Amino acid sequence: MTIDEANKLIKGCAGQMNDLYQSVVFDEWTIVQLADRKGSILSYTGPRKDDFQKNFVSDVEALRSELMSLKHGCGDFEFARHGGGTRFDAFMALGDGTYLICNNTAQSMNEITKNTRWFSAQVPFVDLSEKFRSNPVKQSN
Repeated sequence: MTIDEANKLIKGCAGQMNDLYQSVVFDEWTIVQLADRKGSILSYTGPRKDDFQKNFVSDVEALRSELMSLKHGCGDFEFARHGGGTRFDAFMALGDGTYLICNNTAQSMNEITKNTRWFSAQVPFVDLSEKFRSNPVKQSN
């Protein structure tokens, strides 16, 4: 799938999650390409576009070891329970070296999951992971 197709799926997932949770789950959704220990932003939706890349190194801290291992199958995801603030809450592998970073800039995953509506809000996220598992993002050269 293309980045544009991925963005449409992600936007739909975000809307479904927010509806089920009855509040915003993740206010940042970013597609990044990681290669040779460097990263580039392919797409960003959120409140701090200018600061996202500048703060990436500190914000990825809670997920750094998992994310930087670059050994994930398409659709695999991880959550950081205690990220908090602008520190990233989750990532999902979308394709070869391509990842979706999900973040709530106001709450940690620990806080989000205390709400019982989190159980139903997870369903669209898992469905999204399955879509990428069956149709990974391919980078155009």
